Amino acid sequence: MTFNAGIIGTGLALPKKVLTNHDLEKFLDTSDEWISSRTGIRQRTIASDGENNSGFATTAAKMALQNAGIGADDIDILIVATVSGDMPLPATACLVQSELGAENAAAFDISAACSGFIYGLTIAQSYIKTGMASNVLLVGSEVLSRWVNWEDRTT
Repeated sequence: MTFNAGIIGTGLALPKKVLTNHDLEKFLDTSDEWISSRTGIRQRTIASDGENNSGFATTAAKMALQNAGIGADDIDILIVATVSGDMPLPATACLVQSELGAENAAAFDISAACSGFIYGLTIAQSYIKTGMASNVLLVGSEVLSRWVNWEDRTT
């Protein structure tokens, strides 16, 4: 028997701090026009001290669950797609699982950089379509702003 998979809820969380191209102009040899014409980016959000990956992931997950009309107990598998977890161990998904109280869910991270969320969709769909899970919570969460040297124009 094959089951259908679909997205039934979404959520999001963003850092409070915003860094615009005009902000970068103040300390880098660059301009808003140069950045936006090459990347389409005009601003980005930056994780501040005290903000972490698992916190953003948990906030987004809670919103997605509410949007879907299901509870943490309904989650069979919790996947977090990230290359910038809070720490090497435990997996960020385990931290989110604990915060949500998703005691019945298997939890793991996948590390596939830019394609991580798409890869996670494929994994989630496979669990659903094979009947191994009814509800998979997939969260894509990154805090790569911590790894950027904001004073290096080539970054």
